[in-house]
Amino acid sequence: MLQSVFRTNRRAAPVSSAWVIGLSAVVLAVAGCGGRDGDASKTGSAAKTGSTVPSDFDPTVLRRGNGPEPETLDPQLARTEGAFHILRDVFEGLTSIGPDGSPVPAAAESWTVTPDGLEYRFTLRDGLRWSNGDVLRAADFVAGMRRLVDPNTASPYAHFIDPVLNAGAITRGEMKLGDLGVSAPDDRTVLIRLATPAPYLLGLLSQPGTFPVHGPSLAAHGAEYARPGKLVSNGAFVLADWVIGSHVVLRRNAHYWNNAATGLEAVHFVHIADAGTELRQYRAGQLDFTYVVPAPLFQWIKQNLPDELHIAPQLSVYYYGFNLTRPPFKDNPKLRRALSLAIDRDKLTTAVTGVGEAPAYGWVPRGVWNYTPQRFDYAGKPYAERLAEARRLYAEAGYSAAQPLRIELRYNSGDQHNRLAVAVAAMWKEGLGVETTLYAEEFRALLQSIQARRDTQVFRSSWVGDFNDAYTFAQLLQTNFGINLSGYSNPRYDALLADAVRQADAAKRRALLEEAERVMLADHPVLPLYFYVNKHLVKPWVRGWTDNVMNVVYSKDLRLERPAR
Repeated sequence: MLQSVFRTNRRAAPVSSAWVIGLSAVVLAVAGCGGRDGDASKTGSAAKTGSTVPSDFDPTVLRRGNGPEPETLDPQLARTEGAFHILRDVFEGLTSIGPDGSPVPAAAESWTVTPDGLEYRFTLRDGLRWSNGDVLRAADFVAGMRRLVDPNTASPYAHFIDPVLNAGAITRGEMKLGDLGVSAPDDRTVLIRLATPAPYLLGLLSQPGTFPVHGPSLAAHGAEYARPGKLVSNGAFVLADWVIGSHVVLRRNAHYWNNAATGLEAVHFVHIADAGTELRQYRAGQLDFTYVVPAPLFQWIKQNLPDELHIAPQLSVYYYGFNLTRPPFKDNPKLRRALSLAIDRDKLTTAVTGVGEAPAYGWVPRGVWNYTPQRFDYAGKPYAERLAEARRLYAEAGYSAAQPLRIELRYNSGDQHNRLAVAVAAMWKEGLGVETTLYAEEFRALLQSIQARRDTQVFRSSWVGDFNDAYTFAQLLQTNFGINLSGYSNPRYDALLADAVRQADAAKRRALLEEAERVMLADHPVLPLYFYVNKHLVKPWVRGWTDNVMNVVYSKDLRLERPAR
């Protein structure tokens, strides 16, 4: 899924040749010193004892920091991490993500798989109901997956279930919805037939795009279907309120099959457009855990709130994308490679981010099941040697001090995004002479700019693995994939992915995906900068928290217990 970390700035001025290097040095110095932030320094010694229980503590209401405003809460249309966090509480798929990040039974109590891996038969739990009391049937899961691939839905995740029989042809308008390889032989059985083996299917079915649909409410409300008071769902909670620019409120779903095990009456997802502001609210007792941790204050947090800081690996990558549908990057791999070579990723992760992130010299992060991440062929070379090659390629692409490359870098506004953009622009300026204009905008506006493709040259984005398999990263750059933001298209890359999805042998499939990553890295359609880590502050009274590579924590699994005084 797309991840939108934090922002604050509006538009930044063009990065000029005179001051960008000095500004970058200031940014790196400030980022490196961590706890110098003025707000943190004014807290006094009381803050150093950790969190105290607020006077209005209510053990039945969880308050979650959830980053930027979700774009929608329609499960078949949502695309961002913040929306997914809410939807996993409001809905439930056939499977869910367990504490260790692996798929576990959810609405389906069990399943069987044929020896060829092409047919999955799921048995639903007895007595499932929708939040309005209606009986939930297997046909509702069929309806959800049909809606996902329906061209009229225009879901950005339409290709998500391409392994399902006829899914791709339906999305392209070549076949009817009824031809999808998902059926309901009876009210408690969901049968999924695949065109090709998909060992990650169980993880895929925990994602919102595959969630069931309550047909009557969708028919009654149409485009307003996913609003409070109208959204009928099947998860542990129900959407009760949504104050745009502030928060989303969920209430306990009395009709949920495992309601007796739910320890909360309500969940407040608080949307804060700045990591520093979120930290202040957390420390004021207004949040039980945060969405992220602000990088400039990381060292201060480690020193003052060590027992509340959670850092763990995450399957996600932060990258800059090139717009490959127009000059100067269309059909210009030398220029793209030059810009990549000129970036010192090690410096970015030590001096700018500084929260344990790993430099990204490839596309797929470590920790992916049955996969060896591939790397750029220059990953192990000294930076000076990489820069020398970058300058040669830059000149071969037709640029020089007299005729510098002039580009615009767009990113969603935020302190860390701004520091990274300034630092990268400085490296390009100092190393190659590139003139870069920085343009910061709100996350929704950035998505619109990228999708229009007319207004972007280089843009910031990120990708969080939807399931623990390399294919979730590979598919993002497949021709015509709904969220292929760069517009990358390479027939050999597509062919390798097609061969991989048809391959039942795990070792051969792995080799094909690794070769595909090498092909893509040689083309440089994207510019990976670093691999994320999960980073949260969690109050000591939160029980049931688990760190996992998928960064998924269901509210129904949490409890709030007042600490002993």
